[in-house]
This record gives sequence, structure tokens and C-alpha cells, in this order.
Amino acid sequence: MKKIIALTVMNCSLLFAQFSYPAEDFLGGGIGYSPMYIKLDSIPGASYLKNLGLDPENFSDPFVIHGGEGFAHVTGRWRIGGYAGMGGSSVSTIPTILLYEEDAVPGYNGETNTVNYQDDFNPSIKAKFSLLLGAASVEYVMPLLQDLELSSGALMGLGRVSMAIDQQSGNPRWNKIFSNTYGTMIEDTLYYPVADVDDPTPIVPGEVAGLQRDVSATFFNFQPYVAIKWQFLERLGLRISMGANKGTVPAGSWKLNGRTSVSDSPQSSLSGLTFRTMLYIGL
Repeated sequence: MKKIIALTVMNCSLLFAQFSYPAEDFLGGGIGYSPMYIKLDSIPGASYLKNLGLDPENFSDPFVIHGGEGFAHVTGRWRIGGYAGMGGSSVSTIPTILLYEEDAVPGYNGETNTVNYQDDFNPSIKAKFSLLLGAASVEYVMPLLQDLELSSGALMGLGRVSMAIDQQSGNPRWNKIFSNTYGTMIEDTLYYPVADVDDPTPIVPGEVAGLQRDVSATFFNFQPYVAIKWQFLERLGLRISMGANKGTVPAGSWKLNGRTSVSDSPQSSLSGLTFRTMLYIGL
């Protein structure tokens, strides 16, 4: 009987130890998967997508960033950490085509006769919005119960945003992807065909099955938040954070295909409410 009582007391002690978290000493840390949901006020460049026949309302809302987060106590009730993640959302369409004959005035004027295009080479148009965040966090911890904490802090770091426009009018082939669209390349010299070598035309790319353009920018990101942390097992816990993201891309900071500055690009904001969850391993 004494052995049974002793074993029962030992098992109860081990069970209750799973829910014991030494909140008074604030030691340790944790790491885990942390998706972030952002209700963006606006997506840079989205209003221009209607010119391509795309509906920007079809982007994911809220926007989801998949990432990882870690934290560690440093002194007293202060905690530091870090977050890194990226996400993307896309919209696409295959438009109906009407053919018309252009007259002396360029462009469709609404009065020209049209004919339905019946072939199988309708172009596909796609736009992809991507957002990458990397930031450090500083927060102040306020214990509520033995295994429950409330904290307030901020994420501060860099972000990168991009909008890629892909227009394809045919099926891509592997060998065509690596072909030179300007002419024939022999060693270090490009041979470009013209009708008259004494009156050359501007050098432009030849016929290609598709065209992709990507505009991107790097910006400083700031996100104050409040978080609640529940240590429901000795080495496993849950964090839920709510905050407000604030990021601004200065005017003229956008680049085309990662290298050419777009000087007349406007200032763009990446602001909105955020919700972040984290299932972590640690203390």
C-alpha cells in the first residue's frame, strides 16, 4: 500500500511539473513557426493592374507571411527576439481577344470593325505580389499567472516588396528560354539584323513567347504589438500577438528587374493591422 501511495504522489508531481513555469526568474527562450496575417490598407501598384485586365481584389486578404520567430530573456523583464518570413499572392486571367485593323490614328477608337480571335494563342497575364520581412524585437514582460504572460514590444527591421507582371502568349520551351532575343551571339559579339546598315533602326528585342517585369523595393519596417504567452507544457507554449504594421517605400526607390531605378515611382505605404500566432519550443 505504501508503494502505491508513493508511486501515486510521484506521478502527480510529474504531471503538475508539466505546467510549472518559473515566471519569477524570467530565464530561457523559445523558437517556433509563426505565420503573420496582415490586413494591408493597400497594395502598391494594385490600381494599375486593371489596365492588364486583372482584378486586385482577388489578392489574398488578409495577406499571409510564413515565417519563424525566436525570443530570449536578457535581463529583468526585458526580452529580445527576431522574426523572418515571406509570403506571396497572385492574380491571373486569360482575356478574350477582338482583332481590329488600325487606321491612321493609332489605337482602338470604338468604331473600327472587330473580329473574334479564334486561335489558341490567347495570352495569359499574371501578377504576383510578394513581401519579405526580417526584424528584431524588443519587449517588456508582465506576468499575469504562473504560466501566463502579457508583453508589449515592437518589431524593427527591413522589408522587401515586389510586384511581378508576367505575360505569356505561348508555351515556353527550355532551349528558347536561353536564346538571345536581340540577334545572333558569336563569342563576344552580337549580330543584329537590319534592313539598311546605312540607316539602322533602334535595337529592340525580337519576337518572344513571353515578357516578365518585376518592380521591387527595400524599406524600413516598424510594427508595435502586444502579445500573450501561455506555457501549457514544460517545453511547449503558444504566443498570440496583435499589432499595427508601418512600412513606407520612399518615392523613386522602386527598381525595375532589380537594377534600373524607376525615378517617377510614387511613395508607397505597407500599413495595416497584424495578427501573429506562434507555437514554440522552449521556456
